[in-house]
Amino acid sequence: MVYESSEGGVTGEQQRRAETPAEENGALGVFVVIGKQLKLLRERAGLSQREFGDLVGYGPDQISAMERGVRTPRPEFLRKADEILGAGGLLTAVIPEVEEAMAKARTRHPEWYRSYAALEAEAVELHFYANQGVPGLLQTEDYARAVFSRRRPLLDEETIERRVADRLARQQVLEQWPLPMCSYVLEEAVLLRPIGGPEVHKDQLRQLLRIGSRRNVEIQVMPSAPTEHPNMDGPFNLLTPKKRAQVAYVEVQGYPRLITEPEDVRKIVDRYGIMRAMALTPTESLALIEKLLGER
Repeated sequence: MVYESSEGGVTGEQQRRAETPAEENGALGVFVVIGKQLKLLRERAGLSQREFGDLVGYGPDQISAMERGVRTPRPEFLRKADEILGAGGLLTAVIPEVEEAMAKARTRHPEWYRSYAALEAEAVELHFYANQGVPGLLQTEDYARAVFSRRRPLLDEETIERRVADRLARQQVLEQWPLPMCSYVLEEAVLLRPIGGPEVHKDQLRQLLRIGSRRNVEIQVMPSAPTEHPNMDGPFNLLTPKKRAQVAYVEVQGYPRLITEPEDVRKIVDRYGIMRAMALTPTESLALIEKLLGER
């Protein structure tokens, strides 16, 4: 079973327009209006996107996406935002419409990606190993834009912006209830590569700190110093969909493979377990990221 990932390359046939949940269920206007109200209330409160994001536990890129109507504001966010911005119930009043739209929405991805995205969206466990760049679920908006902008062959601007919006929407899987258990093992080199430039790099490190502090997410760094490594075959994802067997996903140079054979999945799970044992603990890893940011 093989599916293409939004992490990798695409062919001409695969460059079809991604449908958003709002477009599919007719709720586009709802999210656009909510976004405009949110922006107006934030600006009235004299808060920048970063300042407001710090108060509600989101990054500035996520606030930007919600204000533009390309990211669904979750009910718990709307409740907190309503209180912080003194909206007087303006934001909480639309929660029933948001919940209805979320229940109807399919994945915000092209048709060719929906099979994998559907597994990811319903996963109760998500585990990732990355050795080149920050995985998509952890990326900031600017980091994602830098990744897509530098892809070869080049993508047009419309496609880049669509892919960025899709990636931000995909990140909501980390916040859905019940919370999925997530873990990441990132090679130290991933933290050192300043994709997008110094400021984008710093914001991305701050994003790792924010997400890594969530109770359902553990981020571990694999130091470059060890002379042994259990996995030299490249990055992979491990997913456990609800009430289904665990699967693995790998991709090399745009060629994806969804692995469902139990014995093959077991081998990757074994490698991942060894890597987690060899990596820095989550606490040590976040401390290293703070050190790279100059905050320690």
